[in-house]
Amino acid sequence: MSAFATTAFPRAADQTVYDVAMRLTGSERVATGADIMIGTPLVIAALVLVALLVRWLLHRGVDRIVSRARTPMLPNKLVRPGHPKLGRGAEQSPADAAAATRRTQRAQTIGSLLKSIISGVMVAVVGTMTLSELGFDIAPIIASAGIVGIALGFGAQALVKDFLSGIFMIFEDQYGVGDVVDLGEASGTVEAVSLRVTRLRDINGTVWYVRNGEILRVGNMSQNWARAVLDVTVAYQADLVTVRRVLEEIAEDMWRDEEYRGRIVEAPEVPGVENMTADGVVVRVSVKTAPMEQWAVARELRQRIKARFQHEGIVIPHTRYVEFVPEAAAATGSTADAGQESTRG
Repeated sequence: MSAFATTAFPRAADQTVYDVAMRLTGSERVATGADIMIGTPLVIAALVLVALLVRWLLHRGVDRIVSRARTPMLPNKLVRPGHPKLGRGAEQSPADAAAATRRTQRAQTIGSLLKSIISGVMVAVVGTMTLSELGFDIAPIIASAGIVGIALGFGAQALVKDFLSGIFMIFEDQYGVGDVVDLGEASGTVEAVSLRVTRLRDINGTVWYVRNGEILRVGNMSQNWARAVLDVTVAYQADLVTVRRVLEEIAEDMWRDEEYRGRIVEAPEVPGVENMTADGVVVRVSVKTAPMEQWAVARELRQRIKARFQHEGIVIPHTRYVEFVPEAAAATGSTADAGQESTRG
């Protein structure tokens, strides 16, 4: 019997089997056989049961932590100056719903990672103790495992890098499932995040698999809040005071629109003239939105601006194309045909 086994807690049952058999038969050979056939399986079974119990308790602890992390916070109360429903009970905004979903996904991912680590550690400990109980010298095994681990570490540096990067990305909450991100080589909506790869789907429907170790930067367009920025070009003859007033009214109407309650999280801003180009004067409109809502808000805002400008008579300059008919081509045809072609041009 090894020194490790004799000092282990489950060995008490094994020693009892040996002692009982020795007292009953008086034969050391029978007692040793009973020890091997009955005592050792009992010790291994006890080790497995204790390991399963410890694993179950630790998993329950992880589930409780994940459950607390998933508990949604009190929803924000959207306070808008002059809003017709100001003062009513607090409602959960789209930003709160997105944050709750993101918090749930992150908690589940971290919980799954912790459970995997716990299970791996328990398997390693029970396996080592079982080998020791069976009479194997575990010192060479541990030394060999260390050497193999070092060799694998050098031979699979890319894989280790991917796993470590995935762990840090999950714990730092750089992005989650459903986020729209730019990872440099690929951009799109995150469909799955694992310890080794991140799966994206771009706007064209192409699925991209990006190794976590190859991600050098992350641009996340879905965290906390977003901003819809529109640069509207008007003619140089337009009255900029009127243009700015009209843009402020359009943005304010949209801010107060019940349909966009919670999708626009702050009063819009019209900073004024952003640039002067060959086409016209560029006036900027900035709207702070809930995550993932900036594109829908920008589309609606463009539509309202176009309709209102048409009503107010504000000209949006556009490029005009003129087609010139070569003289040689006109000379080959009849006079009527050349005149008709010129008219089309």
